[in-house]
Amino acid sequence: MSLQGSDGSEERFSRYVEGLASVIGHADRVGPLGDYCTGLLMPCERKSVEPMAAVTAPARTSAQHQSLLHFVGQASWSDEQVLAKVCETVLPAMERHGPIEAWIIDDTGFPKKGKHSVGVARQYCGQLGKQDNCQTAVSLSIANRDASLPVRYRLYLPQEWAADAARRRKARVPEEIVFKTKPEIALEQLRWACEAGLPRGVVLLDAGYGNHTHLRTQIGALGLSYAAGILSSTSVWAPDTEPLPPKRWSGRGRRPTRPRRGAGHKPVSAKELAFGLPRRAWRTIGWREGACERLTSRFARVRVRPAHRNKPHGEEWLLIEWPKGEAEPSKYWLSTLPRDIAFKRLVELAKLRWRIERDYQELKQELGLDHYEGRGWPGFHHHATLCIAAYGFLISERETIPPSGPGAAARRQAIGLPDGYRPRGGADPTLAAHPGLDRNHAPTPYRRFGQAPASMSMLPGRTS
Repeated sequence: MSLQGSDGSEERFSRYVEGLASVIGHADRVGPLGDYCTGLLMPCERKSVEPMAAVTAPARTSAQHQSLLHFVGQASWSDEQVLAKVCETVLPAMERHGPIEAWIIDDTGFPKKGKHSVGVARQYCGQLGKQDNCQTAVSLSIANRDASLPVRYRLYLPQEWAADAARRRKARVPEEIVFKTKPEIALEQLRWACEAGLPRGVVLLDAGYGNHTHLRTQIGALGLSYAAGILSSTSVWAPDTEPLPPKRWSGRGRRPTRPRRGAGHKPVSAKELAFGLPRRAWRTIGWREGACERLTSRFARVRVRPAHRNKPHGEEWLLIEWPKGEAEPSKYWLSTLPRDIAFKRLVELAKLRWRIERDYQELKQELGLDHYEGRGWPGFHHHATLCIAAYGFLISERETIPPSGPGAAARRQAIGLPDGYRPRGGADPTLAAHPGLDRNHAPTPYRRFGQAPASMSMLPGRTS
């Protein structure tokens, strides 16, 4: 199959793959590497191995299927080295639009009906919005306002899996992989990023990670600042209370507090503090352009001391969002960004976490991150690494083929499956479909206002 493009995109893609091939190991992996990335970028409906084999080599689908299956599921190349090469290659393209501003920690779930895929267990799945059988992977992304790129990605292995030698062996889980909580995996990824010398940014966390006091403390110990989502029940010392000086404390029992300006004598919840703020504390601030209009909301910020076991820690910002018309605040953050940071800038950075949500949406809906059908540890990570690699190329080509950008339909190169092709286990196309029964049906893809949905194009030439 030939890739067509009069703007040089085919040549740039070849150079990009050659760069990745320099860390892939054996020379016989270079061909499958290019074919797999090509298949991920093609506008075929399913990005599992068999359909991609049919698209990338229609004249020899069976042989191509075996080649790609071995490459992604069995070959022992390093995910870490490939992701590092992707980062090295794509980072300059990102920085042309501004410096790296954030390191974003997040996780994503993959619903599974069976129990044999590595790491699958009954746990909370964000895609379903409830507890169910799924796999969960933790990632670290670097981001600025223009783009974001995952640079580390690891499956969370539940304790029941980590302690089961038979299941580990069957799924080819490496011996060095032991049980770690998601915050522990996140901290490991942050330490790697510091050691790798990546351009630093504020660490952004949702409440699932930000409510862990130890994680926030360790982020500070790495010399990083953060804007961490927290629960409304998180305790803080209000700005008008402070611990008594040591010389005024006998050392017996809990350290007392000295009230100032009529404050109480104990920490309060973030929600309680928010309800007690005067009207003048709230400001309407916009943080980015949305699909139709600029996104704005009401915010307040207060200097507080987070309370852990009723002991005050260092002073931080408490940022609160209370959308107009809502009965109560919707989001809370603790942040160690500088005391003199502008209010608008604090909001912009805290809200930059939206980029990782876009990453996962495009990685799943456009590049097939959640389409892998294998059950083993190596294949799960290899497929994700190659999806990220393909996504990295699209970021580097943002000026000509922006992911989910306007005009994609006009530039789309139609690539079809061979006539009569039907994947193993696929439904008979002559039968009536029942999409309403699919509980894992993906949400409507993001698109700009007025843009018709379209599949992602692969290395298209510019239209005249």
